[in-house]
Amino acid sequence: MSSTVLSPDRKSRELHFPDNTTAQTLFGDLNRNLQTIELAAGVTIHTRGSQVRLTGPGHGVDLAASLLEQLYRLITRGYPIFTQDIAFGMKILAASPEARLESIFLDKVYITSRNRVISPKSINQKNYIDAIRHNDIVFGIGPAGTGKTYLAVAMAVSALAAEQVRSIILTRPAVEAGEKLGFLPGDMAQKVDPYLRPLTDALSDMLGRDRAQELVDRGIIEIAPLAFMRGRTLNNAFIILDEAQNTTREQMKMFLTRIGFDSRAVVTGDITQIDLPSSTCSGLVDARNILQDVKGITFSYFAKSDVVRHPLVQEVIEAYERKGQNGSREKAGNTGRALR
Repeated sequence: MSSTVLSPDRKSRELHFPDNTTAQTLFGDLNRNLQTIELAAGVTIHTRGSQVRLTGPGHGVDLAASLLEQLYRLITRGYPIFTQDIAFGMKILAASPEARLESIFLDKVYITSRNRVISPKSINQKNYIDAIRHNDIVFGIGPAGTGKTYLAVAMAVSALAAEQVRSIILTRPAVEAGEKLGFLPGDMAQKVDPYLRPLTDALSDMLGRDRAQELVDRGIIEIAPLAFMRGRTLNNAFIILDEAQNTTREQMKMFLTRIGFDSRAVVTGDITQIDLPSSTCSGLVDARNILQDVKGITFSYFAKSDVVRHPLVQEVIEAYERKGQNGSREKAGNTGRALR
């Protein structure tokens, strides 16, 4: 590898990858992976065989070079590179240049029924997975799309497959998200199904729909609204409470005191999307204030940079945050005018 400074703010670097076949996999069909990196890092990339020359702003060149070298090592270790991995890797290295993608992407949480590897895609996701491995109660707090629930379900399925637990219990409060659904037909299971659908979808994605349904029918996996947890003691189970921002203080305390021997629990939620009446304190917010110093309980936090959905999801979150700040100022301004 060689580096040349073209001007105070521009530089050029050359990379050579020993194995031509691996290099072509890295570059992608018609160099599509390199084009993605060019756009993201603001650099120009030229190839000659398995050699790469990067030119552009110094920071962008160094970022792109580090990404390419680390992705190359991942491929040599059998990791399949997809377009989204390039985006995730770029975000990780932009925030933490010393990060090692291998320690993150190669941390296999679970392999789905379709042989898709579930692994963390950010430093915060990696820390979250490690927290679940080493603590009996973990809270995952952050915006939508950051993998809080999906990774928790993957860890639960992995623990069940390894016979670390005998059952999985998935629950969430049945609170409508800003709209009244009215009377729902059917029996109790049919009435609560819409609220629990995200958990069902995650299970089906990992296990396959038929296998997931079989485990539910056998009672090994239970998916139920939070109200059904009252009065129970949950032993030897992996328990996930989703959408916990919509629990009340009493419901959160009830849930946490259900946990029995040889069980672990993960509580997930987004405190920016509370659907409770404005006069009701969120049980998740309350628990964060009360339990943050309790040994054996860990709080993992996610940011918008951890979003692993469509790239526009992060843009949506940022736009709403900006509007929320502007809206507060506008409201304050309107109040001031009214007083005058």
